[in-house]
Amino acid sequence: MDRKTDLKGRDFLKLLDFTAEEIAYLLDLAADLKEKKRKGIPVDTLRGKNVALIFEKTSTRTRCAFEVAAHDLGMGSTYLDPAGSQIGKKESIADTARVLAGMFDGIEYRGFGQDIVEELAKYAKVPVWNGLTNEFHPTQMLADLLTIREHFGRLKGIRLTYMGDARYNMGNSLMVVCAKMGMHFTACTTKKYFPEEKLTAQCLEIAACTGGSITLTEDVDAGTKDRDVIYTDVWVSMGEPEQVWEERIRELSPYRVDRAVMENAGEKAVFMHCLPAFHDLNTKIGAQMGERFGVKEMEVTDEVFESGQSLVFQEAENRMHTIKAVMLATL
Repeated sequence: MDRKTDLKGRDFLKLLDFTAEEIAYLLDLAADLKEKKRKGIPVDTLRGKNVALIFEKTSTRTRCAFEVAAHDLGMGSTYLDPAGSQIGKKESIADTARVLAGMFDGIEYRGFGQDIVEELAKYAKVPVWNGLTNEFHPTQMLADLLTIREHFGRLKGIRLTYMGDARYNMGNSLMVVCAKMGMHFTACTTKKYFPEEKLTAQCLEIAACTGGSITLTEDVDAGTKDRDVIYTDVWVSMGEPEQVWEERIRELSPYRVDRAVMENAGEKAVFMHCLPAFHDLNTKIGAQMGERFGVKEMEVTDEVFESGQSLVFQEAENRMHTIKAVMLATL
């Protein structure tokens, strides 16, 4: 590690804060940690340290990834669920940050506004990691980049299309990371669901320096033609009211990832999704939506999800390896 990639003591809040070189360093570290785990070589160099995991929004992958990663590194972890923390209720964010920083060596936050995790970082004297906010999902991005690099052997020049609601954490974060790494990002959806203009302008400036590009289009044919990666996410985010389901299904159904989309992208294209996915009716919510709206699949068809082009479970595993890299690098 040289001074340019020394991340000790740094917060991990959004990838706009990191250089392409720093992101690449985290990916290299994650790949090394993944290889060591496969070979059974322990990397428990953080023995004696402890981390707090604040989850105002529940999760499968993020919680498991942080807990297993912390354990592999030799650390203890304390999980605080929505009922297990007084953050923002009986205790201010600033006070919570200072209390936890006195007991823990790092703090993860998964919840609502980006301003919350930014305030935690401001008042905590230990590294703070963003496990997801409404605006950004940086740990997911590292997993996605590692998965793409493992499959294609490179990042620069990769053409990625995101379909669906591109206004929130996934659309924002993919646009940022593609710009940073010299990739070509396309948001393929109706104008109503395009990313926010200010962030788009910022990413256009970044992409101009890295050889990447940013494209916003409503045209499915043009937006998915000859792409390396087709990416989507659920149409209704956690915390949004149930009433928006009908509107999203109506407006975003033309942007469902199906066999025609993947054929248009090309035989070498891969499918990615940060999960969970509504690709069948085998979930409580999926069954409810199917009964109410007569749909058996939403953002992606089961055919695509279960196809040989799908990298979703490799992508999910990589959450753990990349989160491990973030904690090791910053602690």
